Amino acid sequence: MSSQRADARRNYARLLAVAEQEIAVHGADASLEQIARIAGVGSATVRRHFPSRHALLDAVFRGVIESLGARARELSGAADARAALLDWLAAVNGNVATIRGLAIALTRDCTASPTEAHEHCATAQLTEAGEPLVRRAATAGAVAPDVTITDLLALITGIALATEHHPDPAASATRLLDLAVAGVSPRRR
Repeated sequence: MSSQRADARRNYARLLAVAEQEIAVHGADASLEQIARIAGVGSATVRRHFPSRHALLDAVFRGVIESLGARARELSGAADARAALLDWLAAVNGNVATIRGLAIALTRDCTASPTEAHEHCATAQLTEAGEPLVRRAATAGAVAPDVTITDLLALITGIALATEHHPDPAASATRLLDLAVAGVSPRRR
């Protein structure tokens, strides 16, 4: 029984890793059959772990969001509040830019039906994770006092949507974020 559980855990982890890679390349419409094939499992195994496309997308994105939340907590005590915020924003930007279409797909699913319960909504979790970093940066004078985490996340979402079809979306998104940061939080001389 425990070897079966260990095998199921390995399959789950492998499916998530493959799904993240396929979503990065093909967006939220990545083929579940292709994901199963690359992971070396049958489509029944995919359906057993993820009963719907949304469940798979949600699991992939939840892992990314949890990682970004952990990174924000790590950075919350950094000596340089500006550098901490910019480090975290770069991580968010990089993930959103490389997981093509996933953020918008999950955002739609989170808001599509107000009567439907959703276990996870990325925007709320990212807002909660990034708010202390923005507050610290504002207190330190590193960003304008009226800059909010909501503003910064909207900026990153816009950058991701604007660059998702570029030949190198991550590089394009990084360049645009750098340009925006220069306006939001110019370096002091």
